[in-house]
Amino acid sequence: MFYDRAKIYIRSGNGGDGMIGFRREKHVPLGGPDGGDGGQGGDITFVVNVNDNSLIRYHRGNHFRAGDGKHGNTKRRTGANGESLRLELPAGTIIRDAKTGRQLADLTEAGQEVVILRGGRGGRGNIHFASSVNQAPRIAYRGEPGSEMWLELELKLIADVGIVGVPNAGKSTLLSSVSAAKPKIANYPFTTLQPSLGVVMLDEYETMTLADIPGLIEGAADGVGLGHDFLRHVERTRALIHLIDGAASDPLEDWAMINQELAFYDIALETRPQLVVLNKLDLPDAVAWEPIIAEEIEKAGYPFCAISAVTGQGVREMLYRVKKMLDDAPQLAVEREDTVIIQPEEEEDAFAIEREGAGWRVNGRKIERIAAMTYFEFDATLVRFQKILEGMGITQALAKAGVKPGDMVYIGAEELEWGEE
Repeated sequence: MFYDRAKIYIRSGNGGDGMIGFRREKHVPLGGPDGGDGGQGGDITFVVNVNDNSLIRYHRGNHFRAGDGKHGNTKRRTGANGESLRLELPAGTIIRDAKTGRQLADLTEAGQEVVILRGGRGGRGNIHFASSVNQAPRIAYRGEPGSEMWLELELKLIADVGIVGVPNAGKSTLLSSVSAAKPKIANYPFTTLQPSLGVVMLDEYETMTLADIPGLIEGAADGVGLGHDFLRHVERTRALIHLIDGAASDPLEDWAMINQELAFYDIALETRPQLVVLNKLDLPDAVAWEPIIAEEIEKAGYPFCAISAVTGQGVREMLYRVKKMLDDAPQLAVEREDTVIIQPEEEEDAFAIEREGAGWRVNGRKIERIAAMTYFEFDATLVRFQKILEGMGITQALAKAGVKPGDMVYIGAEELEWGEE
């Protein structure tokens, strides 16, 4: 089965905790602070692997987490950084935020990579808080928590040429005859239910990739059948082979219908270079249709030729015509992103207060992270946290909301008992 969509959960690593430590040497009984910093949490990075052509690995497992940074140590030693996670994707994959639908990255080139989530910063050790008035600070910070999110991955095949047409026009037969691709072939509609890629060798040095796009039907642009699933794979092709079924009752009507669906889906496809190819010249009906169709297609301004994918008649000449179209066609413009780091949509200092049971909940990205990084078991760090609450206006907002001594205040995962001012 061809997997071209996936939904996955990712989480970057937590930063390591900073250390509260003091020198304890034989002849230095009152040594100064020597607690080191925590290590950086691991990042989540996606990288293009040109040998991949589907998202199947993300259906076998869909939870991915980078390594946490190690805690700081005595003697000013910094903890080791957490192991970053590099996830491989096929070229043509679009990464979106599953919650908002916002596109985060579009991976199109070999070796291209993007950082989606940075790991949490390591907490600072108490070596940073020594001063002339506080030479033995019992202050440090825990590591910053990593970030997490759900992503939607969508693969749009990248090929030079897309083969389009109605079901049973002979697209799979053509692809199998000119490349090593082995798509399923049979004489009934919708044999092909997934796109197939093949590499065509024109000579020792000239190659091009062809994509067999499953048969389109009327209404495909509106999602009839599997229309959208198929049509999005046409977007990345630079030229089209529009294969017409020479044994159909009205090949010209089929050709017009497919062109209409392409334009409905994406107006840019209407101007994509297109070679119209009548197939099945090995059948009498196709031979009879050829002069009629050739006249109408050329009158409409499209290049035309006729082939038999089964016998190979006219196929080689058709491929060279397509290669000439490719050489003349412009490259598709795709913006390249090398680093994409998720940023909060709300203001950093923004917060909200709401009732939670008999207590109060303070919501806000910045204050929740600061709370997660605070050592509440030490008086000095608790006093520092109280000053942050006052500086951000949270203390005043809680008082205005009606908080009383003894009430529980929840900030992130922390539960704090409100005291007298």
